[in-house]
Amino acid sequence: MAQRNVYSSKDEPEEVQSAEEVLHSVMQELDALHQNVKGQLNQDITRLQTEKNHLIEDIEDLREQYRKLQSQQMESLSGRYIQQQQLWLKQLAQVLAHNLQDLLVQRFNELSANSGNSLSSPIPSGEFPIPLPPSNYDERASQLLAALDERIDRSFQMLEQDLSSYESELSVRLNNMQTLERQGEELLQNLVNRIREELEEEEEEYLENPFDAQDSYPEESTNSVNSVRPQLLPPTPAERPRESVPQPSSAPAATAKAPSQVQAGLVLALSSAVVLSLFNVCLRILIKGKNPRMIFGLFEVEGVVTRGFGNSLLILLMRLIVVMALMPILATFLYPSVWKDIRRLFESGDRALWSKVLGSAFFLFLSQVLIYLAIGNIPAGIAITIFFIYPIVTVLGSWILFGSRPSTVGFWAMLGITAGLILAGSPSFAAPARSGGNVGVGVMAALASGITFAGYVLLTQMAAGKLHPIPFSLVNFAAIFVFSSLSLWVPLSDNFAPQIDQNVWPGLIIGGVVLGVLTLFSYLLNNFAIRFAGAALASVIGTLGPAMTGLFAFIIINEKLQPVAILGMAVVTLSVAAMSVERIVAPQKKAG
Repeated sequence: MAQRNVYSSKDEPEEVQSAEEVLHSVMQELDALHQNVKGQLNQDITRLQTEKNHLIEDIEDLREQYRKLQSQQMESLSGRYIQQQQLWLKQLAQVLAHNLQDLLVQRFNELSANSGNSLSSPIPSGEFPIPLPPSNYDERASQLLAALDERIDRSFQMLEQDLSSYESELSVRLNNMQTLERQGEELLQNLVNRIREELEEEEEEYLENPFDAQDSYPEESTNSVNSVRPQLLPPTPAERPRESVPQPSSAPAATAKAPSQVQAGLVLALSSAVVLSLFNVCLRILIKGKNPRMIFGLFEVEGVVTRGFGNSLLILLMRLIVVMALMPILATFLYPSVWKDIRRLFESGDRALWSKVLGSAFFLFLSQVLIYLAIGNIPAGIAITIFFIYPIVTVLGSWILFGSRPSTVGFWAMLGITAGLILAGSPSFAAPARSGGNVGVGVMAALASGITFAGYVLLTQMAAGKLHPIPFSLVNFAAIFVFSSLSLWVPLSDNFAPQIDQNVWPGLIIGGVVLGVLTLFSYLLNNFAIRFAGAALASVIGTLGPAMTGLFAFIIINEKLQPVAILGMAVVTLSVAAMSVERIVAPQKKAG
């Protein structure tokens, strides 16, 4: 008995060790299975995105071929119609000449017989006799001309009837062709909408899977990274569903986002707005004022560069150097197919798309330089508030370009923004700026920045759907970097040229690094906020930009604002928020 107990005590460690090995091997197999499933899902998503792009290209090719065939068919029909008319005229001329000749021969024979001077043999057809003039020659000639006129009139009437019948037949055929053309366009549009819906549904289903969290998402929108996102716009005509196209009833509804995801997205959107506000305040600190600025009431910072157009260009270039060094890595992390899309853009040779991309980059470049100039001359909160004129310009531009008439709420919101801008800017003109800036230059620069930013938003809206937002943003940043470099390389006058002391270069480099990092951090937070909460909710949080900028400017550098200016900022924020909320509620009302 004791011996059996000894043996069992020796076997227990071996059994425990074998169980641990089995458990370890099972965990390794589960880990390998997890990695394998994750890789397969990522490959499926990449394949689906590639197939989607190929289908869009094939549809464009089919449309182009259809237009070419239509133009060729119309040209061939018009050529046939002209040839038939020439043939009919030639035949008519021959018939008229033959009938006229026969009639003249007959009349001359009759005249000769009646006058007693007829020929001994009948006149063969095709030859004209020379009879002696009878006594009643004038009367016979009048009868001959009357008969000839009658014959010609009948011939022309018959020709007119033939032409009318051919014209009516041709008109019927053209109407049939137009009917077939409309039917073909409707069928093609139905096919395009069906393919687009299926691809969007597949993407939304895959986006709910945690394994592919780093892929693209359909709600993402190209945005600016140091100002409020352009999420306040109505959809372009290409994005609005056509009422005449029947929607498939069997299509599954889009999967609703979990409440936890929406909450996380709202937190990320708020964090992005905070980072943007810190960006504006850091830019304000970087520009020298009349007096050194007290940071948190603890220490003074004199600033690095003086305010001016050339120095704003230099700050933008220093920031973009950091952005262009890190943005490709961030873009690859957010959207692995970014380089494929960019290569496809270069290989496509689409001049219209390139003009929209480069045009939007140029407007964004101007907007950035002007907002830097505005922040250097007037308080940051006031500058960002005045910058919010861009929703008004954007809505009016969409109304003119796309026929998207704003609603009643949109009109009231535009009136509220206008009133808020007047309230926010009036105290700056009533009293001189404490920092020594030029109030007129600052206000005009902020207004011009908002207007140029609206141009950027409209061009971005025109290019929507043709290029993914992340490759679009990367190309935009690269173009702005080129524009900034060329602007500094071109000789400028003393009023516009950069004015930098050699001793401030270290501070300028550090400031550029800080601004670039804040730019990328805000871009990353905003992308994940849109992914979790949706673009519409993220845009509502983005409307807090002016208020948060003014609050952080007060906390960090003790930049005080007049009560009227604060009231104007609140009116602008509420008006823009109303436009964003309407963008969320309007589709729900239509669906209901």
